[in-house]
Amino acid sequence: MQFEKTPGWLDWYSGPAKPAFQLPAGAVDAHCHVFGPGAEFPYAPERKYTPCDASKHQLFALRDHLGFEKNVIVQATCHGADNRAMVDALIASNGKARGVATVKRSVTDEEIQAMHDAGVRGVRFNFVKRLVDFTPKDELMEIAGRIAKWGWHVVIYFEAVDLPELWDFFTALPTTVVVDHMGRPDVSLPVDGPQFALFEKFMREHSNVWSKVSCPERLSVSGPKALNGEQHAYRDVIPFAKRIVEQFPDRVLWGTDWPHPNLKDHMPDDGLLVDFIPHIATTPELQRKLLVDNPNRLYWKD
Repeated sequence: MQFEKTPGWLDWYSGPAKPAFQLPAGAVDAHCHVFGPGAEFPYAPERKYTPCDASKHQLFALRDHLGFEKNVIVQATCHGADNRAMVDALIASNGKARGVATVKRSVTDEEIQAMHDAGVRGVRFNFVKRLVDFTPKDELMEIAGRIAKWGWHVVIYFEAVDLPELWDFFTALPTTVVVDHMGRPDVSLPVDGPQFALFEKFMREHSNVWSKVSCPERLSVSGPKALNGEQHAYRDVIPFAKRIVEQFPDRVLWGTDWPHPNLKDHMPDDGLLVDFIPHIATTPELQRKLLVDNPNRLYWKD
């Protein structure tokens, strides 16, 4: 099947730099995706965008180039609840990848078990309205209750302005909860302001809540961008991510977000993105927790 990319789509950066920051042994890229290839794994009819192809082979090549040992592959919304591309990548990884799926209420126990055997360890609930259609919360809660029996967790993707209305639902989830990209704070607001304070309260009061401190390229307003050798990229995001890493060192994860779906402004050099890490996890101990201990505890505990 032939697919035409969404007009203006930015393809991932080819030829990324070798990071100046040397990742600790066993480091995990805990948030990335595969797209298709569409000819083999068609994109979902209900998708809100059509991406470039980004295969498992290209992902694994990037993993090795950057110095990661493992990946956590998160189901991309362009594939809907058809997890075949993601599961295929898990199987091909020889145990070096785990997955986060998107499922519907109709998923069978047999299908959950097959995904578990392939390496899936969580489901993702997306509340970003421009990316997905609304799913009733009772349906999501039912799914969360079912996947909890396999020891899976729930990944939630939302924007900071929506946290107040989603609070009761999130805090009722019966699993570990992993927040994508710090709940997308508005980094033009003060790090000490009420919006980010609510997110900190969410984590502080609920010990089952983890956060990915990833995607500065999505959150940054003033940059500079991770391009042209820039070693101090996305400075405006650093205070937010650093604060979460230091407050909750045992409940943070980091990932590249390769191949960076739906970026409109620029496509970052993934090598320079890795060089963002020591600005937010400033000691070897914090780096090891963020990149090795935490993701292995969550995704490879068995």
